[in-house]
Amino acid sequence: LKEKMIYKIRVILDAKDDIFRDVEIKEKQTLWNLHLGIKSAFSLMGDDLSVFHLLDKDGVVLKSVPLEDMSDDGDGEIMSDVYLSEAFEDKGAKIQFQYGFMDLWEFFCELVEEIDEKPAVNYPITVFRFGNMPLKAPSKTAKKMGKNSVIPLLDDEFGSFEDEFNASSFADEDEDDFDDEEDDYNDNFDEVDNDDI
Repeated sequence: LKEKMIYKIRVILDAKDDIFRDVEIKEKQTLWNLHLGIKSAFSLMGDDLSVFHLLDKDGVVLKSVPLEDMSDDGDGEIMSDVYLSEAFEDKGAKIQFQYGFMDLWEFFCELVEEIDEKPAVNYPITVFRFGNMPLKAPSKTAKKMGKNSVIPLLDDEFGSFEDEFNASSFADEDEDDFDDEEDDYNDNFDEVDNDDI
């Protein structure tokens, strides 16, 4: 009888620097579980759009599997339909994971090892971390998405807010953030006024 297997999957951020996480997950868990594991491993906040692209050996997309069904007829395959043993057919198999909309994070996931399941472990778990996540998605994607020039300026304005609060993603840029940002600036102006007096 075949032992229950755990897949060790190396998830690499598509960036200039080497930034990756190793995630262990049961072969009988689904892409939905893996997407949660990746979000946890890289501290991706929020519930942005996410999709897996299953690739052939040449890196050509065979099929795309979204988090939720976007098809017109409502019977499209979604992450919770696809088991990891289907997504990674053999060692070295790779799939791509994209997370976000305005800030698009791209990752490559590779099956690096199959190991025996350890008892009493709540999979998926992050077993190894290398490199620090940048504050915003690597900029090459910004060019590819054809963003207009207004967005990067906004990103830069958020720099100080980001550093102060050690947040790790822009996924939750809702109105509250803008309010906080304005408060920060107002505080700064107040301080300047006080210095002048």
